[in-house]
Amino acid sequence: MGNIFDLEAYKACARHAAAEGIVLLKNEGGLLPIAEGTKAALFGRSQFNYYKSGTGSGGMVNVDHVVSIPEGLEEAGIVLDAAVRSAYEDWLVDHPFDVGQGWAGEKWFQEEMPLDEELVQLSSKANDLAIIVIGRTAGEDKDNLVEEGSFLLTQLEQDMLDVVCRNFEKTVVLLNVGNIMDMSWLDRVDPTAVLYTWQGGQEGGNAVADVLLGKVPAGGKLSDTIAYDINDYPSTPYYGDPEENVYTEDIFVGYRYFETFAKDKVRFPFGFGLNYTTFEVKTLGLTADAVSLKGKLTISVQVSNTGDKAGTEVVQAYVEKPQGALSQPARALVGYVKTPVLAPGESWKGEIGCTWYDLASYDDSGVTGHKSAYVLEAGAYRLYVGTDVRSAEAVGALELAQTEVLEQLTEALAPRRPAERFVRNADGTLGMEAMPLRTIDPMQRRAENLPMEIPYAGDLGYKLDDVRQGRISLETFISQLSDADLITMGRGEGMNSPKVTAGSGGAIGGLSKSLDHFGIPIACVTDGPSGIRLDCGTIAVAMPNGTCLACTFNDALSEELYQWEGLELRRNRVESLLGPGMNIHRNPLNGRNFEYFSEDPLLTGRMAAAQLKGMHKYDVTGTIKHFATNNQEFKRRIANAIVSERALREIYLKGFEIAVKDGGAFCIMSTYGQLNDWYTSCSYDLLTTILRGEWKYEGLVMTDWWAAGAEEGGVGNAKNTAQMFRAQNDLFMVVEDSETNSRHDNTAEGLAQGIVTRAELQRSAMNVCRVLMRLPVMDRYLGIENDLDRELEETWSQLDQAVANVRELTLSSTEPTIIPAEEIDNGTGGTTIYQVTTPERGDYILTLKLRSTLDNPLAQLPVSVFMERNVIQSVTLTGADTEWRTIEITLPAHMMGRFYLKFFFGLGGLEIQSVEITLKESKEEYFKELIKKFFG
Repeated sequence: MGNIFDLEAYKACARHAAAEGIVLLKNEGGLLPIAEGTKAALFGRSQFNYYKSGTGSGGMVNVDHVVSIPEGLEEAGIVLDAAVRSAYEDWLVDHPFDVGQGWAGEKWFQEEMPLDEELVQLSSKANDLAIIVIGRTAGEDKDNLVEEGSFLLTQLEQDMLDVVCRNFEKTVVLLNVGNIMDMSWLDRVDPTAVLYTWQGGQEGGNAVADVLLGKVPAGGKLSDTIAYDINDYPSTPYYGDPEENVYTEDIFVGYRYFETFAKDKVRFPFGFGLNYTTFEVKTLGLTADAVSLKGKLTISVQVSNTGDKAGTEVVQAYVEKPQGALSQPARALVGYVKTPVLAPGESWKGEIGCTWYDLASYDDSGVTGHKSAYVLEAGAYRLYVGTDVRSAEAVGALELAQTEVLEQLTEALAPRRPAERFVRNADGTLGMEAMPLRTIDPMQRRAENLPMEIPYAGDLGYKLDDVRQGRISLETFISQLSDADLITMGRGEGMNSPKVTAGSGGAIGGLSKSLDHFGIPIACVTDGPSGIRLDCGTIAVAMPNGTCLACTFNDALSEELYQWEGLELRRNRVESLLGPGMNIHRNPLNGRNFEYFSEDPLLTGRMAAAQLKGMHKYDVTGTIKHFATNNQEFKRRIANAIVSERALREIYLKGFEIAVKDGGAFCIMSTYGQLNDWYTSCSYDLLTTILRGEWKYEGLVMTDWWAAGAEEGGVGNAKNTAQMFRAQNDLFMVVEDSETNSRHDNTAEGLAQGIVTRAELQRSAMNVCRVLMRLPVMDRYLGIENDLDRELEETWSQLDQAVANVRELTLSSTEPTIIPAEEIDNGTGGTTIYQVTTPERGDYILTLKLRSTLDNPLAQLPVSVFMERNVIQSVTLTGADTEWRTIEITLPAHMMGRFYLKFFFGLGGLEIQSVEITLKESKEEYFKELIKKFFG
């Protein structure tokens, strides 16, 4: 079969994707691309701490190496100014990277070095150009702020731009960021070229070099509108409230607002991005099938490279719907296609396809005469084709003589309390109207549609594989499960469950002896959108971030990249990646936008579908998230989003719909917060009426980790799992032990009280079983081998094997726990990992007794101790340390009571006499109170 998991080919694909996503915003005089041998001065301290991704669960990928921008440039043949680098290196001695404190405590920026003008002047005389790097991170639980060092530049960053642009004739600004940021500095300084290089994963530095030198032609397109000011975004006045956020802008998100009401507020339009060459785009024809739910529209285009360099172009198609009874934006993306690399003078023909359903609108008020339906109002549907939303030109129109109903649905997820939303007045101006309110109680709907209970049959001797082989029905199999079995099936375990791949985020399925008896396997899930997160230290490939991939507008490339990801998942025995993240970029301040794709739902949905198709090639999958409206990190666990039914269906749910229908999604994660007064984990209309009923989804839904639930309008509590299961949220993630109800959930109590029925628990168990049967874990559980898994086993490195061979260690809270010295690999590069369980959470003291066995007194012998992925302490002995040395290291309390402990020896030559771990200070009561405070 050959080496199917070719790590270098995988990294090359990630590198190319990162390069294709880079967006060139400015390139005066054709400065770029530059030639090999160009002399450049590189400014900005972020050159030394390239941001491969944002932070939190979407960025915690252990990598073997991250290619920095200077490393990539020098490898490509750019000569970097040594004096400038030396100045930075000297300054960094007293200004090291500040990691911040704890989860969500990372700094979004790093302090910039004040620049000496004389240094810059001297550098300008010795170099051809200056390159300025500005970096930002972002992540979970914390939004960007309209302040320096977050959405805005710091004063020192502005000073850097000023002094460099003043002294250099040619300047290039690289924005190593996860999301768009304030660009008002362009009005003051005038760099020659500006590029959003995003967070390009571990190959990001190489990708930057590839584009700067033209090895990959610039061709990325903005997946968001860049306005002049943060207050120009229509969502800004209604964003960031800790309790309730009304989506007043409604369907007018991003370019839909700007192109309709505020063209003058746009600095760079959606879909914009410069090339190194010029293109001519011609529309060759427009054809349309009969109007129906699946009726197709096709736009044939020809793209010609009219410049003198090779390049690619993205052709985008937009629709302007008739302004009838429904308010409509001036433009809405309905399709796009990306050309291959075209040589100068070369032409290419292609097609942009969409359906009549893509042109339809949802009537949530009945104003068209068809309430709760997708409709096409009578009138002209004008189509525009171009290379961004602003430049797209009219290419034809499709006339409908009468209003057509494409799909009659039922009211679902409408808000229950009065709120207002934007509308487009008859004269084209911005107006307001009341959101249509709910008229159907979702709990009444649930009561009318309860599933039929399958009578309990007891153990009939059937296993889950009997269902897979078609010998019995799934209903017959489920009839064997007791109430206790069904309840246990609804709990996922983690983090770092010993029942699945070391370091992973969660375990689902047969998590008890009884469930194992029925042949239900245990599947592994783990983060995330930027690559595989395994906290025990397993190395994985860090991907370009979601925004970067969206800016490629290249579905095929995303699918290819995630085929590699699928192999990597399969290799690590992970069944589902907790991603892609696909919430809408409602506002640039969302701290998690780096994980997500775009302000546009079509682009979002197509990118997610492509990633899923890639992973599905190897029978693993992604868990699309966060369903739905996770558009704010601040107070995300409780904040209530008030959104019209139309905006939900056309904007915030549409990408998920595409991922389900076109991408074949079968794992979904709900959110933490509330949507129209329901916690999404408990929203019947979201998870049953729309997802299962309308979209015909047959997969599972899991909560976000330790998510809360409640009755409508109630106070959230992570114990309210009965309310989750009745909505068809099939798994609560996560608990320490599923069988013992370690988180004290209310499912059994809710079953007894009638909050949830046994039939609903059976339904959720069947949802989980359907998913388990289609994942590779089923064959592994049954001992069925295949060529793919055998070959993937052969590709593991020595370090991979060390990580895989994790030892179990349970600490004592009353006496020292001894680790046999002979268990620890103390050779060069020796790695030994323990999965540690602490019966009492607290600070523990690790005591090591070591000595050198070498004769060379100058030898340096480092040993490092890690908890999870973080270095707790590194100690270096020398060859002269031939007497026993005692080293004490504090292992800080771990909230989960379970963690990975890793010993790493940089060089051989150390002898170990003893290793002990002793409880120093109990923090059990502290953590109990903390859990009670946050989770109830």
